[in-house]
Amino acid sequence: VTFLFTDIEGSTKLLDELGAEAYAHALAEHRRLLRQALARHGGVEVDTQGDAFFVAFSTAPEALGAVRAAQEALEAGPIRVRMGLHTGAPHLTEEGYVGHDVHLGARIAAAGHGGQVLLSEATRALVDDELTDLGDIG
Repeated sequence: VTFLFTDIEGSTKLLDELGAEAYAHALAEHRRLLRQALARHGGVEVDTQGDAFFVAFSTAPEALGAVRAAQEALEAGPIRVRMGLHTGAPHLTEEGYVGHDVHLGARIAAAGHGGQVLLSEATRALVDDELTDLGDIG
């Protein structure tokens, strides 16, 4: 399973800059575009919290295709999104996924900046031939 975690960079600052009504519109558009891109590539929305998404994919290439489509769709808008991908074998319960792989995926996303997609080594190994520009940040 490959997990995608997303989060909006500077959401409080953006709310202050845009005002509540414009921010609400931008956030709704962000969610719509993100959901479309993720669903087109087989993503299953596991959870949302605030402006963050937690999505599962059957394969790493599907997840990579989804983040590329999501970045392209969100490019023109005012919202900058950090994304993190991690592939592992989490434990599935009636309430969702649990385990170290879930925590690692969330931490990878949190380490990024708006506009960045960070991949774990496990995910990178599965999509290496599809990457054109990969920098190691540690």
